[in-house]
Amino acid sequence: MPMGRRVYPVSSNSQCDQLDSNRVLTQFLVFLYCKCLGQGLKFVIRKVTGRCELQRICFNNKPGARRTLKIETSLKRSKHELLKSAVGVHPDSVEKTIDDIMSLKRINPDINPQLGISLQACLLQIVGYRNLVVEVEKLRKEPYDCENRAHEEMLMKLWKELRPDSPLSGRISKQWCEIGFQGNDPKTDFRGMGLLGLHNLLYFAEHDKATALQVLHDSLQSKHRNHRGSQVLHLFSHKMSKAEWDKKKFDKAIGYSFAIVGINITDLTYSLLVSGALKTHLYNVAPEMPSLVHFQQTFCYLMQEFHKFWIEEDPCDIMEFNRVRTKFYKRILKQLKNPDMALCPHFTASDLHLVNL
Repeated sequence: MPMGRRVYPVSSNSQCDQLDSNRVLTQFLVFLYCKCLGQGLKFVIRKVTGRCELQRICFNNKPGARRTLKIETSLKRSKHELLKSAVGVHPDSVEKTIDDIMSLKRINPDINPQLGISLQACLLQIVGYRNLVVEVEKLRKEPYDCENRAHEEMLMKLWKELRPDSPLSGRISKQWCEIGFQGNDPKTDFRGMGLLGLHNLLYFAEHDKATALQVLHDSLQSKHRNHRGSQVLHLFSHKMSKAEWDKKKFDKAIGYSFAIVGINITDLTYSLLVSGALKTHLYNVAPEMPSLVHFQQTFCYLMQEFHKFWIEEDPCDIMEFNRVRTKFYKRILKQLKNPDMALCPHFTASDLHLVNL
């Protein structure tokens, strides 16, 4: 090495910075390429088929979650502000929004009237789901107030539905433990889910009374014997024959607090709703706007299914509740990944006999 010349090594930090810069540039170029390619493909497909993306979705998918989820994604990813904002419009503005979209896409409603009908149904489901989240959240945040006459009347009605032959000795009573509350005053158990928990329990007791009474009865038993009544066979063995059911010879621990589990399943149903996982189910069962009734019907279904699942898991005691609940939650999430899934299909959007494009 010639005298007087110094060689300065490149620092490792400089090399890392250079690699990071190259990585960021590469990612940006890939993103730009994919975006341009995607836009180009959409342009070509529209020219070839004569239909925009919204038309193609409606044409290729039957009413329900498959169609609505794709419409929702398409609107959210659109570069047009009108389309992006469509998912957040007020329900009263849906019809005008559809007219504006048809105009933007240069689609003649007289030539293709079914597109407007299909888009309107999808958009009503989308904005309805958003409004349902708001409504459910409002009930969840409303605390139970023993000074509120309406709240007290709901609570008393719950007792009468579940214990019609046992008069309540008083507002504060150990009898509340008979339907699964933890103490003498049920109001303390509603702290987590607020009024939403009471609404769901009362809906279950009123609208699915036979099932609610049977689940309550079973929850009070220390053991689940194999000599079951015909009503339980009908409710819980509809997917197997009586011989198969009898062969199982259930002798499993039940013993859990009905009301507390109901509040906990309310929390599970609420989590599915706010995470968006319940869109698959609700878009398949609500022909237009999902409502609180759809949410409560889902809760009733999950209560019944959790009861069956608890029996199948055969836990040693109530201390295993969180394990069983987590496993049950994962099972429901897996089911909801199927876009054709309807947890409790009282009716389905695809049964409306709407003419597909």
